[in-house]
Amino acid sequence: MNKIYDYVIVGGGIVGISTAWQLQLQYPEKSILVVEKENALSQHQTGHNSGVIHAGVYYAPGSLKADFCKAGVERTLAFCQKHNIPVENCGKLLVATNELELERMHALYERCQKNGIDVELLDQDTLTEREPNITGLGAIFVESTSIVNYRLITEKMADEFIQLGGEISRRTEVIALSESTKQITVGCKSDGQPFQLDCRFLISCSGLMADRLTQMLDIETNFQIIPYRGEYYRLAPKFNNIVNHLIYPIPDPELPFLGVHLTRMIDGTVTVGPNAVQGWKREGYGRINISLKDILDMVQFSGFWKVSAKHLKTGLIETKNSWWKPGYLKLVNKYCPQIKACDLEPYPAGIRAQAVLKDGTLVHDFLFAESPRSLHVCNAPSPAATSALPIGEYICQKVTQKTTVIDPKNRSDAVREPA
Repeated sequence: MNKIYDYVIVGGGIVGISTAWQLQLQYPEKSILVVEKENALSQHQTGHNSGVIHAGVYYAPGSLKADFCKAGVERTLAFCQKHNIPVENCGKLLVATNELELERMHALYERCQKNGIDVELLDQDTLTEREPNITGLGAIFVESTSIVNYRLITEKMADEFIQLGGEISRRTEVIALSESTKQITVGCKSDGQPFQLDCRFLISCSGLMADRLTQMLDIETNFQIIPYRGEYYRLAPKFNNIVNHLIYPIPDPELPFLGVHLTRMIDGTVTVGPNAVQGWKREGYGRINISLKDILDMVQFSGFWKVSAKHLKTGLIETKNSWWKPGYLKLVNKYCPQIKACDLEPYPAGIRAQAVLKDGTLVHDFLFAESPRSLHVCNAPSPAATSALPIGEYICQKVTQKTTVIDPKNRSDAVREPA
């Protein structure tokens, strides 16, 4: 008789591994399996981000994003300290470069106060003192922002999960799902060979494929994942000390993405980016990436056309700058005029798994879908990596509520708190 797992978690990114680890902590007697289609963990959004532990400056007060981020900072730092994972508290400067941005800066400062984030307003002279190579009229200083390698965090959580008895199956792609009143059957493929797993409950933390897993279970939703490429450059090594902090823009509230910024990395290098370019392949990290399946899914979805029309001008500019380095450089020179085109070296792109509703609305907060025996994280926007520990805890709470209804015997008296 085949083994029936208590829980199967799809996705070996930081959210999936955080959930698995905390679920195993809470239910040490349960059998829990993580399935990941890649050879290693954190190969997509977790491993292609800027490594920033965000303080939660931009997020609407009271949103899940704001609450998770605030809790995530403290818990991420504590986890790193316990496990000797390198962290640098370099702080962040949100720099205003014109009068309009200066006005927006003060509104953002008020939002920080509402979110309980300790920030400091800097005038032009103080900004120049702290960042001699940065041009601006003023800035917000966010001291609590740090940098880290999220792959290391994910790997350490995975180690903890395995030590508690959890299992991870790499090179295992989910190709089909079916649900009965008693279990979910997970159709998988590994090294080209199909096989099946059975579980009492399934949790999907599948990022770029989130909508496709809901479709496998015929869960009715009104969104689709639209991929947006975030392209970066790395500055030449001679510029590794060009900034002392992270340099971020004052966001335009009319635009969906933040814009290009200068980021100190935990390895000592400095990157610039990302832009936001329409992706034509969900996992397309190369320079030219085309997937007919992904394109067909997008063009058949009304929300894609509506969001593209709404941001057509911005999208065209971003696409032009993607192919024309002087245009991209201009965005960098807004803050740092001494950088030249020859100083921009290649660096891996990232793909943002953006949930878009049928009416063209971009989903900016967390989005979940469910069936009787499954829970799907459909949108886990930035700062999901910063917030992975409280997100995982939240998912565990939702799963416990659902599985207790399905099986009242699922209650556990052996609840432990994660470190």
